[in-house]
This record gives sequence, C-alpha cells and structure tokens, in this order.
Amino acid sequence: MYLSKTPEIIKPLASSFIWDIPHVVNEVFITFDDGPIPEVTPYVLDILAEYNAKATFFCVGANAEKHPELLERLLYEGHAIGNHTWAHENGWKTSQFSYLRSVMQADELLNCSLFRPPYGRITKQQADALKKRFSLIMWDVLSGDFDTNISPAQCLKNVTENTRPGSIIVFHDSIKAKDNVLSVLPDFLRFLNDMGWHSSILDERKKQ
Repeated sequence: MYLSKTPEIIKPLASSFIWDIPHVVNEVFITFDDGPIPEVTPYVLDILAEYNAKATFFCVGANAEKHPELLERLLYEGHAIGNHTWAHENGWKTSQFSYLRSVMQADELLNCSLFRPPYGRITKQQADALKKRFSLIMWDVLSGDFDTNISPAQCLKNVTENTRPGSIIVFHDSIKAKDNVLSVLPDFLRFLNDMGWHSSILDERKKQ
C-alpha cells in the first residue's frame, strides 16, 4: 500500500525530513531511486538529456561500485546524487549499528550531502543520527513505477495529477520499474514543458 501524494498533515509531523521545496515558481524535482544499473539508468539519462531536464539520483552504494561509469556519467551530465544505503536496507528491520554502517559505507563512495531511506522506512533514532551529516530527503509525489500491477497510463496519472511547483517526485531506475519509468518519463517531461515547469536538481540552495 502506498500513496501517490504525501498528505500535507504528515509533513509537519516529520519535520526532520524534506518533503518538498517551498517557494519555487516553476521548478519541480525529479528523483530516481535504486540505481545505477546498466539495464535502465542509461536510458533514463538519454530521456532526460533529450528534454534538457536535470534530476537527483539516490544511488545504492553496491550498484554504484559495480557501475562507476554510470556514476561518472550522472555527474558529468549535471545531475545530482544522493545516498540510498549500501544494500537497500529497510530501516525498520535493521539494527541501528548495521543501518548506519551501511549508510557510511555508501558515503565513502558517493560523498554527498543527501540521504533517502529505502522504502521511506527509517526509525527516529536512525534519522536523528543521520541528520547531523545529511539532509534527509523524502517526497511529495510517488509515481508508483515499481508497482507491476499498474499500467504506464496509471503511473503517468499519478505524477501529472499530483505534481505542483516544488514537488519532489520519485521514480526508480530499477529492473522492477523499467517498463513503467521508460514509458512514462518522456510523457511526464512533455507535461512539465506544457505547464511551463522544469526539473532541477536538489542542491544546497534548495534545501534551505
């Protein structure tokens, strides 16, 4: 069970996390979780380049280690990266020590200031420890591209109906999401162009 739109009531109750970027006029913030992998990430990058869009990739450390050429390409093409743990651990099912060790192992490779917990699942104790080192990024809009029970049309509807200026939108550059994300991303970027909006990276200025 997941919600395509994060309820507004949740955001002030979890104020340690960044859910959206307020006070922007024509920007949204597309993000991708779980890569980089050669089966999906290069095609995502090609689509972003075609539409001159920038995104933030929350990388699994083990994948980035296996595919350093993709990490290099992400950065070379002007995208941002974030930490998504070393092995995609669920914080609710992982001890404090093991979870923090995974994050810091990924940090040795990625060396970035953004962190997103896999599945959005993290304990208060884990978050309290990590917020001293990272900006904790959640999301405003969840595409559902990972859900093999929904069609690309429904996935596109999830993002077009819920995105507003300042939204942080989640897609995935993963095998599970491949069919949906590669089908939906060009249509979503055309939608943004039609609305007069563009996708930017999450950076230090925008996290304030």
